[in-house]
Amino acid sequence: MSNFRLLAGEILELIGGEKNVGSLTHCITRLRFSLKDGTKFNKAALDKLDGVILAVESNNQYQVVIGNDVSTVYRLLVDEFGIKGDAPSDSDSESDGKKGNIVGRLFNKMSSILVPIVPALAGAGMLKAFLVILSTYHLIDTAGSTYKILAAASNSVFYFLPLLLAFSCAKAFNAHPFVSVAIVGALLEPTFTGLMAKQGDIVEFLGVPVVLMKYSSTLIPAILAIWAYSYLERLLKRLIHQSIEMVAVPMLGMLIMVPVIVIAVGPIGVYLGDGIGAGIAYMNGVSGMLTGAILGGGWTLLVIFGLHWGMVPVMLNNLALRGFDTIKPATAAATFAQAGAAFGVFLKAKDKKLKSFALSSMVPALFAGVTEPIVYGISIKYKRPLVASLIAGTVAGGFIGSMGTTVMAYVFPALTTLPAFMTTTFAYYLIGIGMSFTLSALLTYLLGFDESLGESSAVTAKTSKATTSSAPLTTAGNQSLLPGITLVAPLNGTVMPLTSVKDAVFASEIMGKGIAILPSEGVVTSPVNGVVSKLFHSKHAIGITSDEGVEVLVHVGIDTVRLNGEHFASHVNEGDRVTTGQLLVTFDLEALIAKGFDVTTPVVIANTDDYQSISATEQHRVTNNNTLMTLFSATV
Repeated sequence: MSNFRLLAGEILELIGGEKNVGSLTHCITRLRFSLKDGTKFNKAALDKLDGVILAVESNNQYQVVIGNDVSTVYRLLVDEFGIKGDAPSDSDSESDGKKGNIVGRLFNKMSSILVPIVPALAGAGMLKAFLVILSTYHLIDTAGSTYKILAAASNSVFYFLPLLLAFSCAKAFNAHPFVSVAIVGALLEPTFTGLMAKQGDIVEFLGVPVVLMKYSSTLIPAILAIWAYSYLERLLKRLIHQSIEMVAVPMLGMLIMVPVIVIAVGPIGVYLGDGIGAGIAYMNGVSGMLTGAILGGGWTLLVIFGLHWGMVPVMLNNLALRGFDTIKPATAAATFAQAGAAFGVFLKAKDKKLKSFALSSMVPALFAGVTEPIVYGISIKYKRPLVASLIAGTVAGGFIGSMGTTVMAYVFPALTTLPAFMTTTFAYYLIGIGMSFTLSALLTYLLGFDESLGESSAVTAKTSKATTSSAPLTTAGNQSLLPGITLVAPLNGTVMPLTSVKDAVFASEIMGKGIAILPSEGVVTSPVNGVVSKLFHSKHAIGITSDEGVEVLVHVGIDTVRLNGEHFASHVNEGDRVTTGQLLVTFDLEALIAKGFDVTTPVVIANTDDYQSISATEQHRVTNNNTLMTLFSATV
């Protein structure tokens, strides 16, 4: 305990002392600090502390990854050092949003609004792209019902985008979600839209002129409207007696806000959106090369600081107004530059573990557009790959921008989303991303990097049971017929590489190797016979130690600790003995998705280094009676 007390004191000193801590929460692996002055967060020194796996500082979020002993350190900080400990809740995100400068708060808020609807946008965008290809090559009759039904599916997200935004904004601004949808829905209602013969027509509301606009597919009017309504709703709740609040607040909200939107807020939003689109078009007209170079070189930096979501409305606005966008193609240069940096590290590195990580982290970047494992696990850590990728992204982005390269739908740049870029500039896009990948890989190889940085970092040297070898994750078909320890899948769902998880700690395999599952239902069962060694109070994560000594962590979703147990129910207690297939935890999958949480569930072997190799299933989908992994001991 004295070692943990020393660690807690050192952590506290390196984040600016107890007076700098607003509040503290923790999940199953990491401490989460709310700091009054973020400049006092000494990441470099924290990374070097024995007992700290990794310190994460991004966009006013301060985390210290401890691992299995996080609750002990948290308890010491609260009980012995007097730090205010808060139970994680949804309010955490709101309080975080009030910290930092106005630009940081704006991007944080924009991220909370857009992240939940991005999957729908990306899916609809890909469907729209495939329909364009099918119709271009006359593989489908555009006058037929089949095409029209599929077109409705691809268009619905964009046409009703204001409604999706209204619901998402309501959560971000703490307004009633369904009243918010009703208010914005009035802008799309046929009685209202029927007033307009052409954009700019003028009608009257109680003698006040109303400029009629088209609101389908727009972003800014809905965001401004619900932001304004959130203040009105709070005012009405203070003024109206609780006995009639349920009826009076929604009625007055719609009565006041709908006219206000159509008279003032809506036109302002539309004109502002048009202005942004015109501004981007002007920049491209003046110098597409300069615009593309800034986007291609700077996009990775925006991702690092979590500011990239602020550009999404601009891209969507371009697609809505012009039917194409020129920003997303330039950002693709950054994505493929990161993949190229990983490939360069794979070619240059001598350490087998680093080679394996570089290759595995390159896969989600190329096929899903997910670069965080490379950014946090390679580029930032080894520095020169970051320099190489920024140079390559700038050069390739400049080329893509100079050629006026376009995309027809909102997608993540990846090999799997190439159809969305199949416009008249497709050849330039292919040249640009190829240039970015190749140049980044070449520069990374030529510049080199200091592999000892990885050896001394928290990622590779601060595991609780460090050994000279790390169990590689292989497929079942590559494993010899050695006796192994079998783990069955704890959830039904789709199997994903752990490196594709959108959490730097899991994706970089700091906590151990494993597999992620995208669940199809909210049921977690035991993957082994053993004992429940850890059950977090929020029930979102559970640790089981098997009879053979395998330490398994099942972590339902990303950042679900903030729910503080809401939508989760545990069916076992810490210390209980469990058998394979026994029910452990249930959760409301639909509710988590509706609240915008990523439900991807990592299944991690916490004591990976105790095993010579880990064989993963080759199945794409698993049920809880299928083998998920087989572990082979270092001593057979």
